[in-house]
Formats: sequence, structure tokens, C-alpha cells
Amino acid sequence: MYAIVEFNGRQYKAEKGKVLEVDKLQQESGSSLTIDSVVMLRDDKKATWGTPYVKGAKVTATVEDTYKGSKITVYKYKRRKNYSRKQGSRPTFTRLRITDISA
Repeated sequence: MYAIVEFNGRQYKAEKGKVLEVDKLQQESGSSLTIDSVVMLRDDKKATWGTPYVKGAKVTATVEDTYKGSKITVYKYKRRKNYSRKQGSRPTFTRLRITDISA
């Protein structure tokens, strides 16, 4: 069984026991989180699509930790204008472990 959930403007495939890496959340490590915006729910026999969300479906997750991702380099360049800028950042992510999917 798996579910497609919409979380922070993005869609993720959630399966029981799997880990999701989402943008940084303001949750404590070890706390529980319930996601109500389930777009699709797939069982062994059938799939249920929501309009826009499946009614009564919930995904429960546990916050594991927050970490920094790998460095992203942004480079701007305009030819023949003597213009170039280099900028870098390290985005912060949160790991969620899916504990339960209920319909």
C-alpha cells in the first residue's frame, strides 16, 4: 500500500516504513506529524483518486532529524559584458519516516 501526498507544495510517494526527505520543518526530532492531503491511495487491488484529496485518508509520519544537503552552485554569466557572479547555498532538509497509512 502506498499514497501520494501533497506536502509543502510538493508531491511525495509515501510507503509504510520508508523515509521521505522534505524541506525543513519547525518540528522537534521524534515528534509525530499527520498529513491529511492525500492525493492518491493505492491498495493491493485498487487505486483511489481524490478530487482534490481522498476523504478520510491520512498519513502519519515521525520526524527523524534535520540536516544540510549538498552544496548547490549558481553561476550567472553574460557574454561580452564582463559580468559573472558565483553564488552557493546548502539547503536544509528534514527526514520523515512514514509510520502509518490509513484510509
